[in-house]
Order: sequence, then C-alpha cells, then structure tokens
Amino acid sequence: MSELARSDRRVGELCALGGRRQSLVSYHLRQLRDGGLVSMRRSAADGRDNYYVLDLARCGELLSSTGASLHPALAPTRRPRARREPGWRPARVLFLCTGNSARSQIAEALAEQLSGGAVSAASAGSHPKPLHPNAVRVMRARGVDLAGRRPKHLSEFAAQRFDYVISLCDRVREVCPELPDWPELIHWSIPDPAPAREPGNDEETLPAFERTATELCTRIGFLIEAIEQTTTNQEVTERA
Repeated sequence: MSELARSDRRVGELCALGGRRQSLVSYHLRQLRDGGLVSMRRSAADGRDNYYVLDLARCGELLSSTGASLHPALAPTRRPRARREPGWRPARVLFLCTGNSARSQIAEALAEQLSGGAVSAASAGSHPKPLHPNAVRVMRARGVDLAGRRPKHLSEFAAQRFDYVISLCDRVREVCPELPDWPELIHWSIPDPAPAREPGNDEETLPAFERTATELCTRIGFLIEAIEQTTTNQEVTERA
C-alpha cells in the first residue's frame, strides 16, 4: 500500500519492490480490491499488463474514522505548512502524457492552483497535439483559463531539473528520458478522456474530462501534502 500510495504499479513491480512471490502479492491485491481500496486498470501501452491504483481518499476516510472512534486524541488534524525560509524555492513538478493536450495540461494548472505557490509545475507530451477544447472547458469551470497554452514536447525539458516527474499515461511512461539530478519518478495510470477524438463529439466526451479533472484534483491534493511534509521534515533535520 505504501508503494501504491506513491505510484500506480504493475503486479511484477510490486513483487520486485516487496521481495514477495506473485501469488502472495496477488492475494493481497485481491483483498484490497474487494475492500474497495484498490482498483485495476488495463495498460494502454500493453494490454497484457494491468496497473493497480490505490484510492487514497477512501483510505483516508477509513483511517480517520477508525482513529477517531478509538480515541479522540487520534482525530485527524492538519499539519502546519512548511515555513518559507530565505533561499526557499517551490518544488518543481513535471507532468507528462502523450499529447499534452488534456491530462498533463489540467494537472499542471491544478498543481499551481492548489499548492499556494508550493509547487512550480510544467507539462509536456511525447507526441504533442493541440489543446483539447474540453480541457479548457473543465478548467474554466474551476476558475483556470487554459486557452492560449501551447502543447510542448518533453524534449524541451530534457536539460531542466525537477523534483518530481509524474507520468499520467502508460505509453509515455515507457519513453520518458532520463532527467538531470534524478527526480522522483511517479506514475498515475489515468485513462485518456478522449482516446479517439472525432469532430463533433466534444459534448459527448465532456463527462470523461470532468472525471479526469476530479481524479487529478484529488491526487494532486495528496501530492502537495506529501511535498509539504517532506519540506517540513527537511527543515527540522537542518535545524537539528
């Protein structure tokens, strides 16, 4: 669960990371799926593979309710945000998908909107194509105007330093180049809301874009909390 809290994984990856047999890992994944904590998505890059996705929001609900029921002192409380000392800089995050036309553009905008300046985000694609109008629509409803943003190839960022590189597409995960200073690599297996765009079907696919934006909003919220806590821990270590 700790590994899935950080990145969507294939079963073989979980076996290697945990040093456990596939039969044992698969058993526990089945238990988590039956409990509604983990879902499975077929890889868009290789249909023989599946990605396992942890529902962090559901985990949070269950853990919070359990703690509060056991003892009032275990009720959830928000940790204070890290102080911005001299020399502080925001965490740099690069979001990647295939076209840089929807998922990664939405993620970039949400990260900057939700982080209060704690994150400096960018986005790119392996095969850039024009910004999808539904991406503009769903973000405009959330108070962000994407109109005018251009799609970018991931090669534009090959020499830049990032703290986190997050692939949102199974295909782009396989072609992501090595980046300077070894950023933390995270994968979120998020389906393309418009995998086969055809003229005139934008209204039909709008709900898929709204689901994508909602999922990204949830995941990015957890990402920001993790970044803030990492920064806080680093400050405590440095002061010690």
